[in-house]
Amino acid sequence: MMGFISRLFARGEPALSEAASRDAAAIAALHAASFRRGWSEPEVEALLLDRHVVAHRAMLAGKLAGFIMSRLVEDEAEILSVAVAARQQGRGRAGKLLALHLRRLAGLGGRAVFLEVDEHNTAAIRLYHRAGFREVSRRPNYYLGTGGKAAAALVLRRDLA
Repeated sequence: MMGFISRLFARGEPALSEAASRDAAAIAALHAASFRRGWSEPEVEALLLDRHVVAHRAMLAGKLAGFIMSRLVEDEAEILSVAVAARQQGRGRAGKLLALHLRRLAGLGGRAVFLEVDEHNTAAIRLYHRAGFREVSRRPNYYLGTGGKAAAALVLRRDLA
């Protein structure tokens, strides 16, 4: 019976909230599973303790389903990382996290948000374009792609005010 109830709640919407240093291990594990060079737990904890870092998490059935983290200095923010657990992708989780995060950054005085994304990461590019981000620059050969082939980083910007 408990298994049925757990599966039932796992299909619901995740609870979105601010992330804290107690989330460092879970965020580091999800980051490592999502990116070629994952952040260590101490690196994540240091970011979460940084007064300029704003982070949100999505929790589902007591587990981390996703996170987003930015650095906000004065009125300019940079999204450092966004990740959604593989089993939770394609359900709008990243879009909801991003929307909440952008509202919080604006509430803290952010006027512009920047990020970098691999030119081949079409899902992320689609997400950011739907959220109002536009390409402002390109960094050639920034990411090491599959097979050792380099990929450009697209620099995207969205104004909040």
